[in-house]
Amino acid sequence: MSTSELHWFKSSYSDSSNPSDCVEIATTPATIHIRDSKTPHTPHLTLTPATWTGFLAYVSGK
Repeated sequence: MSTSELHWFKSSYSDSSNPSDCVEIATTPATIHIRDSKTPHTPHLTLTPATWTGFLAYVSGK
């Protein structure tokens, strides 16, 4: 699947006063795709769902 076919979305906590300064994610069963909304056509990160879950736990302090 190409990145243009993915459904990208932002957190509901994103600052709506500056909508281009956000991290966007797109999910597939095997991969979490992460990109900068300011530069959507540049390379992006890909993580497994398990790694993404661990990352979220780490950054949230849980």
